[in-house]
Amino acid sequence: MQKRIQEKNCEILSFNKPLICLNCSLIVGFLLLFQLGFGQYSFTGIDAVLNRNKQALGGKAVVLVAKDGKVVYQKELDEEFKAETPAPIGTSSKWLTAALVMTFVDKGELSLDDPVSKYLPVFSSYSKGYITIRQCLSETTGIESEQKKVSRMVQKNKFESLEEEVNYFAAHKDIVVKPGQEFFYGETGFDIAGRVLEVIAKRKTFSKLMQERITRPLAMRKTNFANESGEGAENPASGAVSTAGDYIKFMTMLLNGGQFNGKQILSKEAIEEMEKISAPGVPVKSTPKTTEGLSYGLGTWVSEADKSGKSSAISAPGTNGTWPFIDRCRNYAAVIFTGQLSTEQKRDVFTAIKEEIDQQIKSTCQ
Repeated sequence: MQKRIQEKNCEILSFNKPLICLNCSLIVGFLLLFQLGFGQYSFTGIDAVLNRNKQALGGKAVVLVAKDGKVVYQKELDEEFKAETPAPIGTSSKWLTAALVMTFVDKGELSLDDPVSKYLPVFSSYSKGYITIRQCLSETTGIESEQKKVSRMVQKNKFESLEEEVNYFAAHKDIVVKPGQEFFYGETGFDIAGRVLEVIAKRKTFSKLMQERITRPLAMRKTNFANESGEGAENPASGAVSTAGDYIKFMTMLLNGGQFNGKQILSKEAIEEMEKISAPGVPVKSTPKTTEGLSYGLGTWVSEADKSGKSSAISAPGTNGTWPFIDRCRNYAAVIFTGQLSTEQKRDVFTAIKEEIDQQIKSTCQ
């Protein structure tokens, strides 16, 4: 087969001198070597995990693994659910939102330790002016949160804009504990942070800012936070629609020190800030079962650290079966898009897949 490809290429160029065929041979040889390198891992273990759990996955799942800027594994269980099929990603949206905030930090347009009242004076009017942007992204605002998904969705739909929703938070949601003193996994803080960005940018919606600073530079063409129904406020915490193929580009950028196709999207310092444990030792008031026992950075969870304490495995499990994660000790990123899974099933399946990847890609951490 490889010889036929080579002969065909030389035949096409036969009107030129024999030197071209020699060049053609060299190119084909290089491609063959590249393919050998590309296939240096055996991920049959992932196939086995997916096949065992196919029913629990609803028959739909996409798994991508990327290393050194290339996808080294791709699996699609269903012909209609592909790597480029858009789907809601739930709270995996928070990683994207945190990254967008950090673009403002990189440009000196805000500081993580700025009080939200600097940009949203209404919070001072209701004795909440001392909450910081960092506390919004680390889930430690101290503001009461909606715990039931149905309740959150009803609330979202009754507001016409993020501005209206966040103003409601300021006026009607109580401070139940001093900011920074408890971890409560919810959506309120990320919505506030998203609204702060709108105020700084003036006349640009959150979804427009996400497009300009994150998704367009990363060629994430099927990712957006726009509310397609036209009803309800945009949702920085869990409102993104994306694809496995798009999300792996985002994580590849993070692995590459913030660069993508020669462009610096985020600084290395910004990425380190996102991956650093944000509130060590703070009591956990509420957390999803999928992430019990993990620590939190800014928009992402820290599941492993090296001997120096630096985060080495980071993830952002979504509420609807999405699980993107990065392993810095092995220098790879992976994303799992699935159908609906129960919380217990998610963790078991996701952990099993990561273990199979880790067996093939060896750690470089000491």
